[in-house]
Amino acid sequence: MPQNFVKICEIEGGTEVKIMELTPNEGKTLEITTDFGDYARYPVKTHVIMKEDVLEDVLDKYVREDLQDGDTVFVSEKIVAITQGRAFRLDEIKVSRLARFLCKFVYKPDYGIGLGRPETMELCIREVGRVKVLFAAFCSGVGKLFGKRGVFYKICGMKARAIDGPCDYTIPPYNNYAKMAPDKPHEVAQRLSSHINHPVYVVDANDIACTVLGKSAPDLPDAFAEQVFADNPLGQSAEQTPLCIIRAIEP
Repeated sequence: MPQNFVKICEIEGGTEVKIMELTPNEGKTLEITTDFGDYARYPVKTHVIMKEDVLEDVLDKYVREDLQDGDTVFVSEKIVAITQGRAFRLDEIKVSRLARFLCKFVYKPDYGIGLGRPETMELCIREVGRVKVLFAAFCSGVGKLFGKRGVFYKICGMKARAIDGPCDYTIPPYNNYAKMAPDKPHEVAQRLSSHINHPVYVVDANDIACTVLGKSAPDLPDAFAEQVFADNPLGQSAEQTPLCIIRAIEP
Protein backbone atom coordinates (compact mmCIF):
# COMPACT_ATOMS: atom_id res chain seq x y z
CA MET A 1 0.00 0.00 0.00
CA PRO A 2 1.24 3.55 -0.65
CA GLN A 3 2.50 5.49 2.33
CA ASN A 4 0.17 8.00 3.93
CA PHE A 5 1.27 11.58 4.38
CA VAL A 6 2.43 12.23 7.92
CA LYS A 7 2.40 15.76 9.31
CA ILE A 8 4.17 16.48 12.58
CA CYS A 9 2.71 19.55 14.26
CA GLU A 10 4.02 21.30 17.35
CA ILE A 11 1.26 21.88 19.90
CA GLU A 12 1.22 22.89 23.55
CA GLY A 13 2.49 20.12 25.76
CA GLY A 14 3.98 17.98 23.03
CA THR A 15 3.92 16.93 19.43
CA GLU A 16 0.85 15.87 17.49
CA VAL A 17 1.11 13.55 14.51
CA LYS A 18 -1.57 13.87 11.84
CA ILE A 19 -2.14 11.28 9.14
CA MET A 20 -3.47 12.75 5.89
CA GLU A 21 -5.51 10.31 3.85
CA LEU A 22 -5.40 11.12 0.15
CA THR A 23 -7.79 9.45 -2.24
CA PRO A 24 -7.47 9.03 -6.00
CA ASN A 25 -9.64 10.93 -8.43
CA GLU A 26 -12.74 9.11 -9.65
CA GLY A 27 -11.88 6.24 -11.94
CA LYS A 28 -8.16 6.46 -11.07
CA THR A 29 -5.84 4.59 -8.71
CA LEU A 30 -3.11 5.83 -6.39
CA GLU A 31 -0.63 3.12 -7.35
CA ILE A 32 1.03 2.25 -10.63
CA THR A 33 3.77 -0.15 -11.68
CA THR A 34 6.39 1.14 -14.11
CA ASP A 35 9.74 0.03 -15.47
CA PHE A 36 11.24 2.30 -12.83
CA GLY A 37 9.42 0.62 -9.92
CA ASP A 38 6.11 1.00 -8.09
CA TYR A 39 4.85 4.50 -7.34
CA ALA A 40 2.03 6.25 -5.54
CA ARG A 41 0.50 9.28 -7.25
CA TYR A 42 -1.08 11.79 -4.86
CA PRO A 43 -3.28 14.34 -6.69
CA VAL A 44 -3.27 17.70 -4.89
CA LYS A 45 -6.44 19.78 -4.91
CA THR A 46 -6.00 23.56 -5.10
CA HIS A 47 -8.13 26.63 -5.52
CA VAL A 48 -8.92 27.67 -9.08
CA ILE A 49 -5.59 29.03 -10.31
CA MET A 50 -5.79 32.48 -11.89
CA LYS A 51 -3.39 34.73 -13.79
CA GLU A 52 -2.55 36.63 -10.60
CA ASP A 53 -1.32 33.50 -8.78
CA VAL A 54 2.39 32.83 -8.30
CA LEU A 55 3.35 29.18 -8.77
CA GLU A 56 5.92 29.25 -5.97
CA ASP A 57 3.19 30.43 -3.58
CA VAL A 58 0.87 27.68 -4.82
CA LEU A 59 3.51 25.03 -4.12
CA ASP A 60 4.20 26.51 -0.69
CA LYS A 61 0.50 26.43 0.19
CA TYR A 62 -0.46 23.01 -1.11
CA VAL A 63 2.65 20.86 -1.53
CA ARG A 64 5.72 21.87 0.46
CA GLU A 65 4.67 20.53 3.88
CA ASP A 66 3.76 17.13 2.45
CA LEU A 67 6.99 16.44 0.56
CA GLN A 68 9.38 13.69 1.60
CA ASP A 69 12.86 12.78 0.43
CA GLY A 70 12.75 11.25 -3.03
CA ASP A 71 9.41 12.78 -4.04
CA THR A 72 8.86 14.27 -7.48
CA VAL A 73 6.29 16.98 -8.23
CA PHE A 74 4.26 17.03 -11.42
CA VAL A 75 2.67 20.32 -12.50
CA SER A 76 -0.08 20.56 -15.09
CA GLU A 77 0.94 22.76 -18.01
CA LYS A 78 -2.47 24.44 -17.83
CA ILE A 79 -1.72 26.32 -14.60
CA VAL A 80 1.72 27.29 -15.90
CA ALA A 81 0.14 28.82 -19.00
CA ILE A 82 -2.58 30.51 -16.95
CA THR A 83 -0.12 32.19 -14.57
CA GLN A 84 1.89 33.38 -17.59
CA GLY A 85 -1.13 35.15 -19.02
CA ARG A 86 -1.41 32.70 -21.90
CA ALA A 87 -5.09 31.87 -21.36
CA PHE A 88 -7.63 34.10 -23.09
CA ARG A 89 -11.36 34.64 -22.94
CA LEU A 90 -12.96 33.41 -26.14
CA ASP A 91 -14.57 36.77 -26.80
CA GLU A 92 -11.14 38.44 -26.58
CA ILE A 93 -9.71 36.41 -29.46
CA LYS A 94 -10.19 38.03 -32.86
CA VAL A 95 -10.56 35.08 -35.20
CA SER A 96 -9.29 35.23 -38.80
CA ARG A 97 -11.02 33.70 -41.80
CA LEU A 98 -8.12 31.26 -42.13
CA ALA A 99 -8.69 29.97 -38.59
CA ARG A 100 -12.42 29.55 -39.22
CA PHE A 101 -11.66 27.57 -42.37
CA LEU A 102 -8.89 25.30 -41.04
CA CYS A 103 -10.61 24.31 -37.80
CA LYS A 104 -13.31 22.54 -39.80
CA PHE A 105 -10.83 19.85 -40.82
CA VAL A 106 -9.38 19.14 -37.36
CA TYR A 107 -9.99 15.76 -35.75
CA LYS A 108 -11.79 16.30 -32.42
CA PRO A 109 -10.72 13.72 -29.80
CA ASP A 110 -12.76 12.76 -26.76
CA TYR A 111 -10.22 14.16 -24.30
CA GLY A 112 -10.12 17.80 -25.48
CA ILE A 113 -11.07 20.29 -28.15
CA GLY A 114 -7.53 20.88 -29.41
CA LEU A 115 -7.55 23.06 -32.52
CA GLY A 116 -11.09 22.09 -33.37
CA ARG A 117 -12.62 25.51 -32.86
CA PRO A 118 -11.82 28.87 -34.48
CA GLU A 119 -10.38 30.46 -31.33
CA THR A 120 -7.84 27.72 -30.67
CA MET A 121 -6.83 27.55 -34.31
CA GLU A 122 -6.30 31.31 -34.23
CA LEU A 123 -3.98 30.91 -31.24
CA CYS A 124 -2.06 28.28 -33.21
CA ILE A 125 -1.63 30.68 -36.13
CA ARG A 126 -0.35 33.38 -33.76
CA GLU A 127 2.01 31.00 -31.98
CA VAL A 128 3.41 29.02 -34.91
CA GLY A 129 2.99 31.45 -37.79
CA ARG A 130 0.65 31.57 -40.80
CA VAL A 131 3.16 30.12 -43.30
CA LYS A 132 3.99 27.09 -41.16
CA VAL A 133 0.31 26.46 -40.39
CA LEU A 134 -0.58 26.56 -44.11
CA PHE A 135 2.30 24.20 -44.94
CA ALA A 136 1.21 21.83 -42.16
CA ALA A 137 -2.39 21.93 -43.35
CA PHE A 138 -1.31 21.05 -46.89
CA CYS A 139 0.87 18.16 -45.70
CA SER A 140 -1.93 16.99 -43.43
CA GLY A 141 -4.32 16.85 -46.37
CA VAL A 142 -1.85 14.79 -48.38
CA GLY A 143 -1.23 12.53 -45.39
CA LYS A 144 -4.92 11.78 -44.99
CA LEU A 145 -5.04 10.53 -48.57
CA PHE A 146 -2.58 7.83 -47.46
CA GLY A 147 -4.29 7.15 -44.13
CA LYS A 148 -1.79 9.09 -42.01
CA ARG A 149 -3.03 11.20 -39.12
CA GLY A 150 -1.25 13.65 -36.85
CA VAL A 151 0.85 15.21 -39.63
CA PHE A 152 -0.35 18.73 -38.81
CA TYR A 153 0.71 18.48 -35.17
CA LYS A 154 4.00 16.82 -36.05
CA ILE A 155 4.96 19.77 -38.26
CA CYS A 156 3.65 22.52 -35.96
CA GLY A 157 5.18 20.91 -32.88
CA MET A 158 4.55 21.02 -29.15
CA LYS A 159 3.26 24.59 -29.15
CA ALA A 160 0.37 23.55 -31.36
CA ARG A 161 -0.34 20.28 -29.54
CA ALA A 162 -0.64 22.00 -26.16
CA ILE A 163 -3.20 24.59 -27.33
CA ASP A 164 -6.65 23.76 -26.01
CA GLY A 165 -10.09 25.20 -25.48
CA PRO A 166 -13.06 24.61 -23.18
CA CYS A 167 -14.98 21.34 -23.01
CA ASP A 168 -18.26 20.45 -21.31
CA TYR A 169 -16.45 19.54 -18.09
CA THR A 170 -14.09 22.55 -17.89
CA ILE A 171 -14.37 24.37 -14.56
CA PRO A 172 -15.39 28.06 -14.53
CA PRO A 173 -14.15 30.53 -15.53
CA TYR A 174 -12.09 28.44 -17.97
CA ASN A 175 -15.22 27.02 -19.59
CA ASN A 176 -15.02 30.26 -21.58
CA TYR A 177 -11.25 30.33 -22.24
CA ALA A 178 -8.70 29.03 -24.71
CA LYS A 179 -5.04 28.68 -23.81
CA MET A 180 -1.64 28.47 -25.43
CA ALA A 181 1.22 26.22 -24.40
CA PRO A 182 3.31 27.47 -21.47
CA ASP A 183 6.29 29.65 -22.32
CA LYS A 184 9.76 28.22 -21.57
CA PRO A 185 8.46 25.24 -19.55
CA HIS A 186 11.96 23.89 -18.84
CA GLU A 187 12.91 27.15 -17.16
CA VAL A 188 9.68 27.07 -15.15
CA ALA A 189 10.40 23.52 -13.97
CA GLN A 190 13.95 24.48 -12.98
CA ARG A 191 12.72 27.53 -11.07
CA LEU A 192 10.08 25.56 -9.17
CA SER A 193 12.53 22.75 -8.43
CA SER A 194 14.99 25.22 -6.91
CA HIS A 195 12.18 26.61 -4.78
CA ILE A 196 11.07 23.28 -3.26
CA ASN A 197 14.32 21.28 -3.66
CA HIS A 198 12.59 18.42 -5.46
CA PRO A 199 12.52 17.35 -9.12
CA VAL A 200 9.69 18.93 -11.12
CA TYR A 201 8.02 17.96 -14.38
CA VAL A 202 5.64 20.19 -16.35
CA VAL A 203 3.33 17.85 -18.24
CA ASP A 204 0.48 17.91 -20.72
CA ALA A 205 -1.55 14.87 -19.73
CA ASN A 206 -4.83 13.40 -20.86
CA ASP A 207 -6.43 9.99 -20.60
CA ILE A 208 -4.52 8.82 -23.67
CA ALA A 209 -0.95 9.93 -23.05
CA CYS A 210 1.37 12.20 -21.09
CA THR A 211 3.77 14.59 -22.84
CA VAL A 212 6.68 16.15 -20.97
CA LEU A 213 6.86 19.86 -21.79
CA GLY A 214 9.43 20.82 -19.18
CA LYS A 215 11.65 19.19 -16.57
CA SER A 216 13.98 20.56 -13.96
CA ALA A 217 17.03 18.57 -15.07
CA PRO A 218 18.05 17.18 -18.49
CA ASP A 219 18.76 13.73 -17.05
CA LEU A 220 15.20 13.25 -15.76
CA PRO A 221 13.81 10.56 -18.08
CA ASP A 222 10.73 11.39 -20.13
CA ALA A 223 9.82 7.70 -20.01
CA PHE A 224 9.39 7.90 -16.22
CA ALA A 225 6.81 10.66 -16.54
CA GLU A 226 5.05 8.96 -19.43
CA GLN A 227 4.72 5.69 -17.51
CA VAL A 228 3.84 7.06 -14.10
CA PHE A 229 1.19 9.31 -15.69
CA ALA A 230 0.00 6.74 -18.24
CA ASP A 231 -3.60 6.94 -16.99
CA ASN A 232 -3.46 10.64 -15.99
CA PRO A 233 -4.13 10.48 -12.21
CA LEU A 234 -5.02 14.20 -12.26
CA GLY A 235 -8.22 13.34 -14.12
CA GLN A 236 -9.69 14.90 -17.21
CA SER A 237 -12.77 16.57 -15.74
CA ALA A 238 -13.41 19.11 -12.96
CA GLU A 239 -11.18 17.48 -10.31
CA GLN A 240 -9.27 20.73 -9.69
CA THR A 241 -6.03 18.82 -9.00
CA PRO A 242 -3.33 20.46 -11.15
CA LEU A 243 -0.49 19.17 -8.97
CA CYS A 244 0.64 15.65 -8.17
CA ILE A 245 3.23 14.26 -5.75
CA ILE A 246 4.94 11.10 -7.01
CA ARG A 247 6.40 8.83 -4.32
CA ALA A 248 8.18 5.51 -4.66
CA ILE A 249 6.48 2.65 -2.82
CA GLU A 250 8.92 0.79 -0.61
CA PRO A 251 9.02 -2.98 -1.18
